[in-house]
Amino acid sequence: MHGKLIPAGGGRTALRFERVLAHPREKVWRALTESGHLRAWFPADPDLTGLAGEKVAFRLTAFPGHEPTSGEIIVSDPPDTLEYTWGDETLRFELTERDGGCLLVFTDVFESREGAESPEMSGAWHAALEVLEARLDGREIGWSVWDRAAELATEYT
Repeated sequence: MHGKLIPAGGGRTALRFERVLAHPREKVWRALTESGHLRAWFPADPDLTGLAGEKVAFRLTAFPGHEPTSGEIIVSDPPDTLEYTWGDETLRFELTERDGGCLLVFTDVFESREGAESPEMSGAWHAALEVLEARLDGREIGWSVWDRAAELATEYT
């Protein structure tokens, strides 16, 4: 399921994805917050297990040598809602019980419309969510995340 652009208020634009996952919210929550699980699908290695107001350092795992980006946890309400800043973006994950699993709604709010409209960004988040789902299912992926993101970017142009 492709992401879609939505207005986010204050002149900002958001990129929003929805995924129905065949896993309980608690399991998905751990994949969204714990460093060991995040490394499997997220392009950085933050510790997101803290409380609202805590500062977070995002060390890029995909691009070694880059300086960490800072952020802050805005909402941490396990296992329902996680929201934090990452540089000038705000990422929000909402988990709702559904049919023995859960609905994941992921929203990335950008300060500028250009960032949200980037086909490369859309493709990268889409591919990351595919990896998240595969990891939750216990499946290995047989493709490069970056090649998949580039392939998906063409669908977002």
